[in-house]
Amino acid sequence: MRKNIAMLALMFGSFTMVSVQAQDTNSAEKTVIAKAQSSATFEVNGKCGMCKKRIEKAALGQEGVKSAVWDVKTKALAVKYDPAKVSEADIQKQVASVGHDTAQAKATDEAYNSLPGCCKYTRK
Repeated sequence: MRKNIAMLALMFGSFTMVSVQAQDTNSAEKTVIAKAQSSATFEVNGKCGMCKKRIEKAALGQEGVKSAVWDVKTKALAVKYDPAKVSEADIQKQVASVGHDTAQAKATDEAYNSLPGCCKYTRK
């Protein structure tokens, strides 16, 4: 009987160690995933729902961008992205390329002038 109890204790101890190791590995994986995603919020000039679609589509068209949401009222674009694939500056340049000025990137006159009339904002 004592032999069986000792064997069970040994087995239980081994199981506990394996379980703890599995949890540590899972935690490390979650940390790596969290580090692989960054977020940023920056101002993008625009005026309407058409601007919203264009701005979000431009940001999402950049490789590494996971999500992009532009708020018409606040003019803020919130993005989540993989910093190993793209930088915030790259995202701002991409948005500017479709006619919308940002804090770090100004749209070309040609891109701005190609916007529909309802989308033309006052440039700084």
